[in-house]
Amino acid sequence: MPARRKPRAHRRGRTAAAAALPLLALTLSACGYGSDSDKDDNGKAKIAADAKKIEGLDQVKIGYFPNLTHGTALVGDQEGLFQKELGATKATYSQFNAGPSAIEALNSKSIDISWIGPSPAINGYTKSDGKNLRIIGGSASGGVKLVVNPKKIKSLDDVKGKKIATPQLGNTQDVAFLNWIKTKGWKVDAESGKGDVSVVRTDNKITPDAYKSGSIDGAWVPEPTASKLVSEGAKVLLDEADLWPDKKFVITNIIVRQEFLKEHPKVVEAVLRGAVKTNQFIEDNPEKAKAAANAKLKQHSGKALPANIIDPAWKSIQFINDPLAATLDTEAEHAVKAGLLEQPDLKGIYDLGPLNKVLEAAGEPAVEDAGLGVK
Repeated sequence: MPARRKPRAHRRGRTAAAAALPLLALTLSACGYGSDSDKDDNGKAKIAADAKKIEGLDQVKIGYFPNLTHGTALVGDQEGLFQKELGATKATYSQFNAGPSAIEALNSKSIDISWIGPSPAINGYTKSDGKNLRIIGGSASGGVKLVVNPKKIKSLDDVKGKKIATPQLGNTQDVAFLNWIKTKGWKVDAESGKGDVSVVRTDNKITPDAYKSGSIDGAWVPEPTASKLVSEGAKVLLDEADLWPDKKFVITNIIVRQEFLKEHPKVVEAVLRGAVKTNQFIEDNPEKAKAAANAKLKQHSGKALPANIIDPAWKSIQFINDPLAATLDTEAEHAVKAGLLEQPDLKGIYDLGPLNKVLEAAGEPAVEDAGLGVK
């Protein structure tokens, strides 16, 4: 789909956004190593005997992806930190491998709140003409790398002519890699992936095997896939964080059904409070938090990540409350420039009021919506 020149984000039209859907509907959020099925919590979540339901609500249904870029959700679930804030309103959890699955669950009311990547959030918002979701917080930055076969690629210029994997056509890492290719002055057809570089769309679950077989020469991927490849002999050629101001860019957001936010604002605040406290727990107890995330991953996938994979992967991700809204807008622009997306209208995609209320109570500074907030 060719890109068309449109006005800036606050003037972008709905018709253009709808045209982007066939491609972005395929989007995956980060890596997705676990199962799509619901999982019962067996971590430390306990409901106190004297606890009360918030707003009389029996449960809040929370979604996330079983991968490290959703570490806040993994740790908060495992350590019972969300449940602690929710009192007798029970937190139930569902896991998803793909962004469209999470958005579908949100639309069908199977979940109320979810951790999700930026591209699915943009797609879900524009597909509903801005009616089904809001981004209410950030969760993670970084954790994406270009890793390559050092025998074939020794410098960034050597990437030309090679076969590089991304998780899926139009996903967050695919867009980032296509944008980087453009900065090098190389040409690639965005849809086919053919050109000066061969962009090979490969599910992260099989990317390590593709690398071992020699069918790809490297990959632009999130953690822990990047560290899995390094364990197979690949080398990190570029950390995507180095391409962004202050080395920060959004990789995971928290979204909510707009109807749920309207009907249960105190429950949403409780989940956000749990997220803020979880991020503080991660900062104060990095090793314990990493172990908690790995324990939850083992529950979902049946196998924990070994130290040589989880240690470097965990270190490369920043767990934050700020949604880094300006970088979401930039990522959308990158998709437009790559020819994968027509200019979307992102005005109103954020409602950071509940988060800023929680942050103020915690003595933390407010976060900004880059002019893309709801009025």
